[in-house]
Parts: sequence; structure tokens; C-alpha cells
Amino acid sequence: MAVSGIVMLLYLIAHMIGNLKIFAGRESFNGYSEWIRTIGEPAVPAQTTLTIIRIVLLVAVVAHFWAAVSLWRQAKQARPQRYVTKKPVAQSYASRTMRWGGVIVGLFIVYHILDLTVGAVNPAGTDASPYDRAVAGFSNPFVTAVYVIALILLGMHLRHGIWSATQTLGQSNKRREKTVNLFALVFSVVLIGGFLIVPFSVLFGLVD
Repeated sequence: MAVSGIVMLLYLIAHMIGNLKIFAGRESFNGYSEWIRTIGEPAVPAQTTLTIIRIVLLVAVVAHFWAAVSLWRQAKQARPQRYVTKKPVAQSYASRTMRWGGVIVGLFIVYHILDLTVGAVNPAGTDASPYDRAVAGFSNPFVTAVYVIALILLGMHLRHGIWSATQTLGQSNKRREKTVNLFALVFSVVLIGGFLIVPFSVLFGLVD
């Protein structure tokens, strides 16, 4: 769970930084999108590196989902009967809804690929450039709202996930718990803020 989460987190950081290229203009953003597809040329055929990245990401997603289901089953087997009373005080909203949040984020990823990567559900269509797809999609308040909700859920998932991963990997203890929690919160807010600034900038006409 922790290792697959870290792989996806590293991708999210790179993806967020790449998205900010949109502020450099149409040519820069489209050039960046084309560069991703040609990394390694002419040593390797076009899209080879991108395909490898996609395979690694797919393996990480499947492993993360499998780990989540496996841990849930172990928890159910360890405690087949429900607790008579629950104490939710120590649980955050993100930790209590971690599984469903993950499912929603997974569905959002499928939509995101169909929208901005493939263009199948994007108003600009499949033949439009990446820049034009982003502008066409985020100019719609409903589409932007979907992205905002999904990204906020992703941020909550990340905050709890980062905290959990530090415990799993032995990097957290009672003395460090407050520091780790603060780092997880700040990191998630900055990362999700980096993603959200693009759709909001398009929606409010700062990018067109």
C-alpha cells in the first residue's frame, strides 16, 4: 500500500508541475505535451518511455487497490463482529472514508483520461491540441466543479495516505506525530492547490 502510493505520489508531483506549463502559453504547453511522447528518441521509438511510465502507474494502481482490499479483508477476519460502540474521535473524516474516496478518485481518473488525454468526452474533441482541450473543458463550470470535488477528495486521501505511509515505513512515532501530520497536511494542500489553479484560471479567463 505504502510503496505503490509513493509511486503514484511521485507521478502526481511531476504531473502538477507539467500542468503549470499552461501559464507559459499554448506553444509551450503543447510542446511539453509532445516532449512527453518523444522522450528517449531517437534511441527508442516514440512513446516508449511514456508507455513504460503508464505501465508502471497501472501496476501501482492495481497493487494499491489489491492492498486496500487485502487489508480490509484482514481487518474483517480479525474482527468478524462489529464493535458495540465506536469511538470516532481519533479518526479523521479522510481516514473513515478512505476506501470510498479511493473509489471516487479512481473513477475520476478514468474520466480525466477520456477528457484531457484522449479527448473522447472533451468539448474540443479528439483532434484538438492538449492546450485547447484544457481550455475547452475548464471553461465549463460543471466540468471544473467535477475536477474541484475530485481533487479535494484526492487531497484528503493523500493527507491520510502520507501519514499512514510514514507509519508503515517506520518514519513516524509519538514524538514525530504532530510534525508528520503537519507535513502531510501542508504537502497535500500545496499539491492539490497546484492542480486546482489551472482549472480556476481557465474558468475565470486568466488562461484562454
